[in-house]
Amino acid sequence: MPLHILIILVVGGIGLIALLTHLLGLSRPLHLTSDAEARTAWLRIWPEDTVTAAHLSPDGTAALIETDHGPGIVFALGADSCAHRLQGAEIRDTPGGLRILFHDFAAPRLDVALDPAARAHWHQILSEKP
Repeated sequence: MPLHILIILVVGGIGLIALLTHLLGLSRPLHLTSDAEARTAWLRIWPEDTVTAAHLSPDGTAALIETDHGPGIVFALGADSCAHRLQGAEIRDTPGGLRILFHDFAAPRLDVALDPAARAHWHQILSEKP
């Protein structure tokens, strides 16, 4: 097969797959809508934990999770979720919320948008000892 035809088929195929993925709604970013959804996302990664509470961020892109092993966070990673324990993480204030530094090359940092009331509530939970 001539190279110019092969290139057209490959580029066209990739474009068609991307378009179908978008039209079917599979490219929408995840938004956590309930505590139960945040708990389920946490337990998918850490099934041995007992979740005692879940606190959603106002924009639904993250949730602070309280467990018997200490606090953790579930956050949107594209159309899926990711969960990290917060032991050893640095929590810093930013003008729009909190910045969490995981010290993990796979997830170096997370910026969570929080209003002042939610930020104070999250700080209170994170300052408590498990």
